Amino acid sequence: MSSMSHSHDHIESLFLYALQALPPDEARAVDTQVAACADCRLEMESLRPLVSSFVSWPTDVLRPSASLWDRLARRVADEAGTQPLLPAPQQSPEPEWFAAAPGISCKLLATDTDKKRVSMLVRLAPGTDYPPHRHAGVEELHLLDGELMVDAKKLYPGDYLRSEAESVDRRVWSETGCTCVLMTSTDDAIF
Repeated sequence: MSSMSHSHDHIESLFLYALQALPPDEARAVDTQVAACADCRLEMESLRPLVSSFVSWPTDVLRPSASLWDRLARRVADEAGTQPLLPAPQQSPEPEWFAAAPGISCKLLATDTDKKRVSMLVRLAPGTDYPPHRHAGVEELHLLDGELMVDAKKLYPGDYLRSEAESVDRRVWSETGCTCVLMTSTDDAIF
């Protein structure tokens, strides 16, 4: 990738572009960049499964956080020359991070009890190992930041990993610490 594509702002722009969340002028600029950059096109292809999975999520999971809403409201108000629209009070609190194990924090995003599926954000502290486990169903992981090793495969921000049902991850760990979106079965077996 070009040095520009390694920048945090560029990656964030690609994510927002994939979510169709950029203003038209910024979307055109990213569209031009994607058309000119093979690595950007590959990144967009890797984002498609993640973005597609959002379609089935409940809308309350996709509601922007208070801080994002505030930034968006101020930006819109500045462009329109009006006062920012204050967010409506949240009726239910945003899901909290909880410690799943030493060095492992999770934030539950959605649960489908009928399909025995869960979507969550997972953080591994630097030097943390996730226990070996067998996937009861398809597991999808999209790495947001940091580096993650899954057996012999090293993942970097933006990488996507799909693991089939009955496959086993013998060692999952992060030297740097990392955050990922994980969509998996609630029946995975940890050993």
